[in-house]
Amino acid sequence: MSKWEKLLQKLKNKPAEMQFEEMRKILLSYGYEERQPKGGSSHYNFRKPGSMPITLPRHNPIPAPYIKQLRKIIEEEDKKNEE
Repeated sequence: MSKWEKLLQKLKNKPAEMQFEEMRKILLSYGYEERQPKGGSSHYNFRKPGSMPITLPRHNPIPAPYIKQLRKIIEEEDKKNEE
């Protein structure tokens, strides 16, 4: 199993925690654009035309609600790719 497959499997197994860089890697690979914070904010915005945006804190580990939101986004992206 490749590192990429392990990372997606980790997300699908509903982890208690993930690192910011792991989530960032997943979003960028799905075509999301990253916007860094301005004015001292620690939250990064990820956007993709036609898809739900997500904002992630640059804290480690990432809190569970953000992980749940990322799982939902990936499920929707996978459904779009199947069509």
